[in-house]
Amino acid sequence: MPEENTEENKPEKSKKRGFFGKLIDGLTKTRDSFVSGLENVFSGFSEIDDDFYEELEEVLIMADIGVATTEKIIENLQEKVKENKIKEVAVCRQLLVDSIKEQMRVHDDAYDFENKKSVVMLIGVNGVGKTTSVGKLASQFKSDGKKVILAAADTFRAAAIEQLTEWSNRAGVELIAGQEGGDPAAVVYDAVNAAKARNADILVCDTAGRLHNKKNLMEELKKINRIVEREYPDACRETFVVLDGTTGQNALAQARQFSEVADITGIILTKLDGTAKGGIAIAIQSEMNIPVKYIGIGEHIEDLQKFDADAFVDALFETKG
Repeated sequence: MPEENTEENKPEKSKKRGFFGKLIDGLTKTRDSFVSGLENVFSGFSEIDDDFYEELEEVLIMADIGVATTEKIIENLQEKVKENKIKEVAVCRQLLVDSIKEQMRVHDDAYDFENKKSVVMLIGVNGVGKTTSVGKLASQFKSDGKKVILAAADTFRAAAIEQLTEWSNRAGVELIAGQEGGDPAAVVYDAVNAAKARNADILVCDTAGRLHNKKNLMEELKKINRIVEREYPDACRETFVVLDGTTGQNALAQARQFSEVADITGIILTKLDGTAKGGIAIAIQSEMNIPVKYIGIGEHIEDLQKFDADAFVDALFETKG
């Protein structure tokens, strides 16, 4: 019988290995600029002094990790060096890796919603991969044996309903949609009632992304939230903001703006493949104190995965062991 279990586990293991491999490839540009800069610091200094920390700080800021997060990482590193009475520069490398991981760890309960009756809302500006992320999540939840319903509440972007219809067909899940230009809250109302009537496990809602008109967006999101609270008070609530990893510090600015209009519980960071700004994942998690829950490194359904801080940092430094 052990052989059977091993065989059964193979696809899962290869899936994880495959994603880690893609993560390593996807973070190549970030790693080329970031790690080469770090290696110059580690090889260029023979002692741990103020100049060493300054150079390190500069490399981290240049990698889109941001000033506030860099300060936290450097302070954490200085404490560890002092505590452990470390003198060798080389030892600092692993301490730095550990310090970055500490800034990014996702709590164990981050994905509890997947095992409860949940309403998951995705927000984000147009072009970040929001509707695609809705479709990919729905497909993954469905493949995990969940009954999923989608709500096409982004009624203002011309292709959004069409795009989501395609994803719902591909994933084999039900889609609740209205007319283009219609009331998004009305779509959510119908979808919530459909989710209750069909005993769905997870309702995933796509929403409009018009951040330039914050007041309208705020009112719209408030209206949607009121409907969910009134119609489905027992549901577990998740609101994910979808951010484009290629935009670096702009993504952090968007996360801040969205957190003003919505109670964000998690971040989906897309398009991390092919960007030199992958360090933004560290900055967002640390500065916003909101967990990065999913990351996207490609076009395929399986290229959106739960965020694993250790795997991400290991891929960034390419320390496969």
